[in-house]
Amino acid sequence: MIKKAIAVILIIGAVVWSFTALMPGKESPVDVPQSQFSTQRALRHLKRIARAPHYLGSAEHNRVRDYIVEQLKGLGLETQIQEGFSVDDSGNLAKAKNIIGRIRGRERGKALLLLTHYDSDPHGAIGASDAGSGVVTILEGLRAFLSADKSPKNDIIILISDAEELGLNGANIFVNQHEWAKDVGLVLNFEARGSGGPGIMFIETNHGNANIIKGFVQANPQYPVGNSLFYSIYKILPNDTDLTVFREDGDIDGINLAFIDDHFDYHTPLDNYDRLDRNSLAHQGSYIMAMLPYFSEVDLEKLTSNEDEVFFNMPLFNMVTYPFSWIYPMLIIAIISFVVLLIYGFQKNVITAKAIGKGILAFVVSLVLAAGIGYYSWEVLLMAYPQYTEILHGFTYNGQDYIWAFTSLSLALCCFVYHSTYKKENTASLLVGPIAIWFIICAGVAFKLKGASFFVIPVYFALLSLFVCIRQKQPNMILMALLGFPVLTIIGPFVQLFPVGLGLKMMMTNTVFVVLIFGLMLSVFAPFKHKKRWGYVFTLFTIYFLVTGHRHSGFSKDRPKPNSLLYVYNADDSTAVWATYDKHLDGFTEPFFGPHPNQGSVSYPHVLDSKYKTPFTFTQEAPIKAINPPLVHVIRDTVIHDARHIALSVIPQRAINRMEVFKDSLNSFQTVKANGLHLRNVNTLSDNRLLSYYVTDQDALALQFVVSKSQNTQITLYEASYDLLESDRINIPQRSQDMIPKPFVLNDAILVKRTIMIPPKNN
Repeated sequence: MIKKAIAVILIIGAVVWSFTALMPGKESPVDVPQSQFSTQRALRHLKRIARAPHYLGSAEHNRVRDYIVEQLKGLGLETQIQEGFSVDDSGNLAKAKNIIGRIRGRERGKALLLLTHYDSDPHGAIGASDAGSGVVTILEGLRAFLSADKSPKNDIIILISDAEELGLNGANIFVNQHEWAKDVGLVLNFEARGSGGPGIMFIETNHGNANIIKGFVQANPQYPVGNSLFYSIYKILPNDTDLTVFREDGDIDGINLAFIDDHFDYHTPLDNYDRLDRNSLAHQGSYIMAMLPYFSEVDLEKLTSNEDEVFFNMPLFNMVTYPFSWIYPMLIIAIISFVVLLIYGFQKNVITAKAIGKGILAFVVSLVLAAGIGYYSWEVLLMAYPQYTEILHGFTYNGQDYIWAFTSLSLALCCFVYHSTYKKENTASLLVGPIAIWFIICAGVAFKLKGASFFVIPVYFALLSLFVCIRQKQPNMILMALLGFPVLTIIGPFVQLFPVGLGLKMMMTNTVFVVLIFGLMLSVFAPFKHKKRWGYVFTLFTIYFLVTGHRHSGFSKDRPKPNSLLYVYNADDSTAVWATYDKHLDGFTEPFFGPHPNQGSVSYPHVLDSKYKTPFTFTQEAPIKAINPPLVHVIRDTVIHDARHIALSVIPQRAINRMEVFKDSLNSFQTVKANGLHLRNVNTLSDNRLLSYYVTDQDALALQFVVSKSQNTQITLYEASYDLLESDRINIPQRSQDMIPKPFVLNDAILVKRTIMIPPKNN
């Protein structure tokens, strides 16, 4: 009984350890030595940067840029502003103004580039984490590094990019236009997709990762978090970072360092100074203080490799790595060992076919039921709490409660399924099924997802458990618990990280991982006589966390409801409507739409550019306000052979922030240019959107395109200003404290729609 209690304590301790070992437990004070990173000193910068939203084109954007330039100059850096238009493959056009600095090294060679961005997302995001945390990490890291008054071997380039939130535009003009880009050998990019959690490292490269990960290990950061699976997961997400441009356009390798927890704060006013997790900032500081001294001294030209490494973090060992060439041998050795153990177990009459069959059935039933529960959990939650649909990225304020609830439910399920399968001395037989299924998973990832091949490591320890169970009638429970440490510390964090990173709709990753971990630890759990009672205990935990989640399911000042409102004036017919993306109207929006709003997709079928392609849900007739539509001047209209060459200038007649340009679905364009830049994919985008132009300095939009002379060309413009709540002409009350602007969509804006008709030309 005592040994079982110790085993349970060890397991709980391993789970806690697997998370507490990921990041610093406290922030560093202001009075640490000058050569060390101080979280408090970094926060002084953040308080100045994250005073208000500072999106491209805003006055705060200019103020933040000036502040960062002042700080870099104060550190003695050679500083400049790079300015230019760029457009991405999705048609996001902006004039970025990058902040660039350089520290000259003592030798010629490739430079190390420190990267983050200073613009915040439009429509309310304060940007303290994304990416104010990156800016202050670089500022404080450079200050500490330079305090030693030692010249680095390599040049150090600092790029605080602009318009990252819009289309990675700042990174685009640096990589493709700046002369310093050719000097870069490695990029360290500091980012955030939430306001807390550990900084996760993942590598971006067009080549092998072997030399980069070896360099990362030799830099010896105190709290390394990352594995070779994360980049594969990152590529699945609808996200890119500035580092993607360096890899794709410049073939330049880089390391992303980003924290992703507290995802509900992402791109909202909640991404503010007060809510930034200080330990997350300290973690980013620990990275820069290890990697900046190391990579500023090594030969960065030797980082390119054709070889790849499997790597993962683990307490005590920090970062474990081994080459891809070991994947198949390690898998084959493990399988052979498994077969040998099976033969050995049958010979000793410890393993029996009947018991194996029961064990496989129990594990498969547990796995299938858990997967089904996880798969349908989000739909069930939406049925119970339809207000969750207003959180577009799918991670609710009480998301951690649901992670704990479904973890407990999965454990309860395993206990109930296994309570009747154990008989004295059949533990070894019960282990066979889970190990076999883990081998199937390991074989699958070895062929299709090699970065996840470290999954075989916990299987090796499960084989050791199997060996002990064959040799001993009553294995030492403490030893069995210790042999479970690898699966708990390597795989255990995925139970929480995957739903956080992918959203609650991917809760199936949580429930499946719980069962898979349980299966490899049957040498501990199977001998427990009262598994049904444990099932009831975990059921109570499930109920507790569901009740806690229910208590936090509503919206409040600390958990504000995202909502949206736009005023859309149609200059073609002088009508106007209110529009929203909300599925459930509230005290802020309902007065504008009434009890019977119109379906938004009927009156306004165009989907304005947004992260999740979110359309208007409702519209309602609005009072007409005198708003000057943009002027459209035809600069050129010439027919050459059968092609018609047209140049237009769209000139705003009011202070605006954005233009959306759509083509008619029946139109085809041979070429399109916007402000001198070619637009790609103009005939293949499913939403018929040609571009989104984010306006700086009130620059006009210059459009040039070539179409068939017989084509009846139609272009629809939407001109937006982000001043709906500040407009004197349209009296909109402020939101209550339990509401925030909905992120990821065009919001709190005055839109003017204008259609440009260009009839066929016959001569």
